[in-house]
Amino acid sequence: MAQGNFKRINFFRGFLTTEEDLNSSERYHVEKRKLHNAHLHAPGVVPNRGDELKVTSRGRGDLSIEIGSGYAIDGMGHDILLLEKQIKTFNLGDFKLPATIYIVLRYVEEFTDFIAYKENLDYQGHRRIEEGCKIDFTIVEPNIDEEIEIGRVYLEQNARRVTDAQNPNAPGPNELDLRFVPKAGVAGGRLNPLLIWRIAEMIARQKAILAHLARVKKILAAQDAFHAVITLDMMMKTQLVNSSNVWGLLRVIAALEWDLVDEVETRIPDLSSRKEFMAFKKNVDILRGLVDERRRTDEGLDNVITYQNKASEAIDLLMERIRPDVIDVKFMPNAPKPSELAGPLLEGGIAYEDIKVRSEDFTETLIVDGREWRMIDRIDLLNKENEEEHSFAIKDAEDTWRTRQKLRYPDGVVIEDVGIAHQGGFAQFKVKNLTPHQDLVMIRRMDYVRADYQAEIHVDNARLERLLVCDGEDRKFRWRNWPYVIPAQYINKESVTIKQIMLTADRDINMFTIWFYQPK
Repeated sequence: MAQGNFKRINFFRGFLTTEEDLNSSERYHVEKRKLHNAHLHAPGVVPNRGDELKVTSRGRGDLSIEIGSGYAIDGMGHDILLLEKQIKTFNLGDFKLPATIYIVLRYVEEFTDFIAYKENLDYQGHRRIEEGCKIDFTIVEPNIDEEIEIGRVYLEQNARRVTDAQNPNAPGPNELDLRFVPKAGVAGGRLNPLLIWRIAEMIARQKAILAHLARVKKILAAQDAFHAVITLDMMMKTQLVNSSNVWGLLRVIAALEWDLVDEVETRIPDLSSRKEFMAFKKNVDILRGLVDERRRTDEGLDNVITYQNKASEAIDLLMERIRPDVIDVKFMPNAPKPSELAGPLLEGGIAYEDIKVRSEDFTETLIVDGREWRMIDRIDLLNKENEEEHSFAIKDAEDTWRTRQKLRYPDGVVIEDVGIAHQGGFAQFKVKNLTPHQDLVMIRRMDYVRADYQAEIHVDNARLERLLVCDGEDRKFRWRNWPYVIPAQYINKESVTIKQIMLTADRDINMFTIWFYQPK
C-alpha cells in the first residue's frame, strides 16, 4: 500500500519523462485499486466467476486434487486470477502427519518480456510485470492478508487418497473440507471464516427453538426474537455482516431473548421454574454483558457464540420435554404431575396423550399411563335436561352458536356429535358425583379446525394457575378430545362449579360431549 498522500503524474509541455515517472504513474493506479478492494470489498473467493476456485478430488484413488478457475481478492486488495484448472498432489513427506493441511492461493508478480538493445546494453529490462498466483500447501492457518484459503484436509498418517466429503457439513479424515473458504463480495467484513460458520450454526438452532416457542407456545417475545434471527440470517447470506456491526446485531437478539425471559416469568410460571429455563436465563444474562464489552475481538465473538449455544442447549432440552409431539405425561401442561398420581402402576391401557385422538367410546373405567380412572359424570350438550341438570350456561360472550358436526378422528373413524361454541365470555357448569380430595380429569370433545387458544379454569371461584392450553390445528382430521386435570386440592366437596374463561382474542372455543374422570 502507498505511504502518505497519493500523487498523480501531471504532464505539461516540455516535461521530460523518465522510467521512474511512468512507473510511478502505474503504481498510482495499482495502489488505488488495492485500496478500494481492501476496504470496500470483503476478501475471499469472488462468487460466480469461473469455477469459483472450487477444490475437488480427482476420483483416482490418490492424493491429487483439482482446483477450478476463478477470482479472489486478498486482504491487501490484490486481484488473484486463476485462469485455468490446475492439478496439485499432496506429498506426505512434506508434512508430519496426522495434521490439517491448508490449500491456499497467493498473489505473485513476475517480471516478463525481457529486452536488451545491442547498440547500448545500458538500455535493457523487463517490459511487463505479470500478475499471477500460486497454489500452495501449508500447515499454518492462513493469513487472509497474504493468502486465501480455498480448502483444507485432515490427513491421517497412512493416508492413501483424498476424497470429496460425504457430508460437506462434517468432513471426515482425508476428506476435503470447504466450510471455511472465505467469500468475497461488494460489501462485508473480515470476520474469521470459522466464526462465520459458527454463527450460521447458531442461527439455525435459534430459528428452530424460537419458532417453536412463538408458534406453538404463543410467547410473543419469542416471535420478535425469531424475526431478528431471521434478519441476521439474511444479512449473513448477503455478506452484510462484518466485524463492525455484528456486535450490535447480537446485542439486539440478546435483548429480545431477555424480553422472552420476562414474558415467561410473568405469564408461564410453571415453565420459568424449570432448571433448564433457569440455565437459559443465566446464559442470556451473561450474553447481555458480553455483547456490550468494548473489547471486541475474534476471541470475544467466539465467547458470545459459545454462551448463546449454551442458552439454546438449555431451552432445547426443555422443549424436548414439553413440546406436544413428545408423549410424556410428566411434562404435559394439562396432564397430572407425578406427585398428583397415587397407587400401583397397572399394565395395559393407553398413554395420556392418546386420549386426544381416541375415537372409541369413553368407557366407565379407563387405564391411562398405568392408572385406573372411573367416569363420575358426563355432559351431553344440546340435551336440555342434561344441561339444566349441570346448570350449563354461557355468559358475556360476543357470539354463541349451536352446531351438529360429522367429523373424523386421525384414525379415520367418523363420529357425529352436537355441541356449542362461543367467542369471548365464559362457560360455566356443575360437576357432580365427586370424591373430595382426588384429582378430576375433564375431557372435552372439540372441533380442532381452528385451535391455538388459551383459557383460564376456575373451580368454585378459585382460579387455577395452570391454563387450559390448546395448541395446533387440523383441517382434515378435526375431532380431538382435549384433557385438563384439576388438582385434588380444588375438589373439596361432592359437587363443584367450573368456569372456563376464554383468554385468546379472535378465537372461539367449542364444546361437544364432556366426560369427567377421577382415580378409582
